[in-house]
Amino acid sequence: MLEAEGLCKRYGNFDAVKDLSFKIETGGIYGFLGPNGAGKSTTMNMITGYLAPTSGRVLIDGIDITKEPKKAKEKLGYLPEVPPLYPDLTVKEYLDFVSELKRVPSAGRTGAVKEIMERTGLDEVGGKLIRNLSKGYKQRTGIAAAIIGYPELIILDEPTSGLDPAQIIEIRELIRSLKDDHTVILSSHILQEISALCDHIMVISHGRLMANDTPENIAASMNTENRLSLLIKGEEGGLRETFASASFIRSFAIEEEEGLFRAVLISDAGEDIREKVFDLIKNSGFKIFDMRSKHMSLEDVYMKLTSDDYEEVKGEAAADAKKEAGTDPGEGSGEDIREEAGSDSSEDSGSEGGDME
Repeated sequence: MLEAEGLCKRYGNFDAVKDLSFKIETGGIYGFLGPNGAGKSTTMNMITGYLAPTSGRVLIDGIDITKEPKKAKEKLGYLPEVPPLYPDLTVKEYLDFVSELKRVPSAGRTGAVKEIMERTGLDEVGGKLIRNLSKGYKQRTGIAAAIIGYPELIILDEPTSGLDPAQIIEIRELIRSLKDDHTVILSSHILQEISALCDHIMVISHGRLMANDTPENIAASMNTENRLSLLIKGEEGGLRETFASASFIRSFAIEEEEGLFRAVLISDAGEDIREKVFDLIKNSGFKIFDMRSKHMSLEDVYMKLTSDDYEEVKGEAAADAKKEAGTDPGEGSGEDIREEAGSDSSEDSGSEGGDME
């Protein structure tokens, strides 16, 4: 449906978008997720032909939007972050105008506009001036303009920006309904919105594509280890000896907590060590007061991918791999996680471990 190849956009010495490449298949809702200034709107503007890339190209159904803009744009509808509405027109007048611009056949134009107004919940305000509409209805009008002509691809840039909670829910429901007949690309910096709406996520940070997959696969790919948090009654030296002797524990950290000890144990991803740990501690004569699986939530993944020091984080991951292979003399010390013992935003409650958000 859409293919971006090596997209770059440079302003002087500043690279807003850097070598961005991805493909979008027909159907579903795709999310561009990233912090403010990440390059989302710039990418959207290049996809729609509003901006020409410094290098690279955009193909819509195999059509280069720079070389054949009219032919390519027939296949897409676009809602910018600020909808280009005419405040002195009524909703119906504006949509009639847009349908004429999009060359909707005059014979079916009235019926097409009426159907889209009903679908977007605008039929009751069709005679009102756009200047008198609420922000939510203005967004609906912008979305209605984007889907006039029934383009295959709908691109929405921050469609719920500035809306109140009730309006956000309404607009999200409207966007969900679009995927039955269109491929939708949605840009947002709000993780909750992308998680609620999108089947596929592309995370952009500093103009680069950091991840491109389903929410579940992105979270799974970043979970390179399992963590188990324990609250134990015992003696610190004995606990350290016990954990150091267990081959299934990659590293650990221990801190005193209200007369007990909080231990965080790290094992390989995909390995459930709860039963082994329970038996290990029981046989060593200690008592477990609490055991919780800890995992990286989608929010944790997003914060990691968009952090300024992610390159450093990736370097740490490589160092961890060397440590696991036995090339680091500090293996098993657990010093790298000592500060995290006893605190984690994604802890679940109970011993069974929680589902990923």
